[in-house]
Amino acid sequence: MPTAQHSKPLSFRALDTMKPGQTMSDTGENRGLRITCGNGGTKTFFYRYRSPHTDKLVQTPIGYFPTTSLAEARVRLQELKSIRREGRCPATELKEERNRKKAPQAGSAQRFTVTDLVELYLQEYIEDRKVNGKVMPGARKRKGQDETRRTLYGDAVRVLGKTPAAEVSRQNVVDLVMEIVGRGSNVQAGNVLRELTSAYEFAIGRGKFEGSFANPGVLAKSSLKKMRVRLTSQRGKRILSDQELIKLLAWLPGSVFTPTQKNILRMTLWTACRTGELCDLAWKDVDLEKGTLHIPGKNGTERYVQLPNQAVDFLRQLKLTTGVYPFASQKTGKPIQQKSLTEQAWHLRESGRMVDIAHWTPHDLRRTVRTGLARLRCPNEVAEAILGHSRSGIEGTYDLHTYEAEAKEWLQKWADNIDDLMTSALESS
Repeated sequence: MPTAQHSKPLSFRALDTMKPGQTMSDTGENRGLRITCGNGGTKTFFYRYRSPHTDKLVQTPIGYFPTTSLAEARVRLQELKSIRREGRCPATELKEERNRKKAPQAGSAQRFTVTDLVELYLQEYIEDRKVNGKVMPGARKRKGQDETRRTLYGDAVRVLGKTPAAEVSRQNVVDLVMEIVGRGSNVQAGNVLRELTSAYEFAIGRGKFEGSFANPGVLAKSSLKKMRVRLTSQRGKRILSDQELIKLLAWLPGSVFTPTQKNILRMTLWTACRTGELCDLAWKDVDLEKGTLHIPGKNGTERYVQLPNQAVDFLRQLKLTTGVYPFASQKTGKPIQQKSLTEQAWHLRESGRMVDIAHWTPHDLRRTVRTGLARLRCPNEVAEAILGHSRSGIEGTYDLHTYEAEAKEWLQKWADNIDDLMTSALESS
C-alpha cells in the first residue's frame, strides 16, 4: 500500500517527482493537506480531516498539481480548515453545491461524449495551458503531447467519439483494441488502451461521473489479459521469397501507397534500414558523393549506411522534387509517421487491394534483406553491421571495426541481385 510521508513539509520538487501509487502529506500548520498520484500520473490535492457530523475521516479534493500550485493548495486548505472550525463539514457542503448545480442540468452526463473526455484530458493535463496568463507545462513534452493527441483521435475518437462517455462499456473498449490488433498494430493498440484508460481516470477525478462508475479501460485490460492478447511488438519471422519479392516490386508502382510510402519501401529493400530511420531522414544526413546516409543512433551512437548505386541514382532524382526531407508528407512537408506504412498496408488488405502474397508488413522487408544477404554468402558480421545491430560481449568490446567498405560491397551485390530477379521475371513472362 502507498505510504504517506509526514517527516517534512511538501515541496515542489517532491511533488514533481512523485510516482504512480504514491501519497504524501504536509506538516505543521498545513497538516491535513495530502496529495496522491494515480496510476495514470494524475496528482490530486486533498484536505483530510474528521467530519464534525460523523467523527469519521473524510477528504475533499482541492485541485490537480501542477495546475493548482502547492501555494494555492495551502491557501485553499486554510479556507477549508476555517469552515471546519465553524463546525461545518467542507466535503458535505461541496457535495451539496455540486448537486444543486447538477439539478437544472439533467442529462448533462449524456452530453459528455468520449470526444469531450479526450479534450478534457488533453487540455487540462497532457498539453501546455495558460493559467492566469502564465503558461503551465503539460504532463508531456511537446512531441509527447502531439503523439498523445494523434493516438486518441486516430482510434478512440474515430470509433467512440460521439458516444456518451458514461455509456462506453468494457466490450466497446475491447472491440476497439481488437480492431487495432487486427490490422497488425499491437503496440498502437496498447497505446490507445493506456491513454484512453488514463483519460477516464482523469475525468473520474474531476467528478464527471457518478461515484459508482467503473473505468471501462481498466475493465477492458482485465478482459484482454484473460484473452492473452499481446499489446507489445511481436517477434516476426516473415520473409518474402524471391517470387514474392518479384510480385511486390511489380505491383508497388501501381499500388495506392502514397509516393512517399513507395519510396520508403524501395529504400528499405536497398539498404535494410528501419522504416522509422528513413521516415526521420533529412537531406543534410545524405551524402550522395560518398553514397552514405547518416543515421543518428540511440544513446549517442550513430552509423553510416552505405548506398548501392541504384539507391544513389534514385535519391539524386528525388532531391530535385523534395524539400528539407526526402520522405516528407505531401500535406505537411514534415517527415511522415512510421505507423502510416503499417496502417496503409492494413487498409489495402481490408479493401482487397493488396498484392496477392501472404500477409506481410513493411518491417518484413528488412528481415528479407538480411536473409537474402545470408543466402548470397555475406559474412555474418558484415550483415549485422548493415542492419545496425550492436555487438555484445567480448566481440563488441574488442572488434570495433565498422565494416563500412564491406557493407557497401554486399549491399551492391544485393541490389544487383534484385535487378537480376526482375530482369529474369520479365524475360520469362
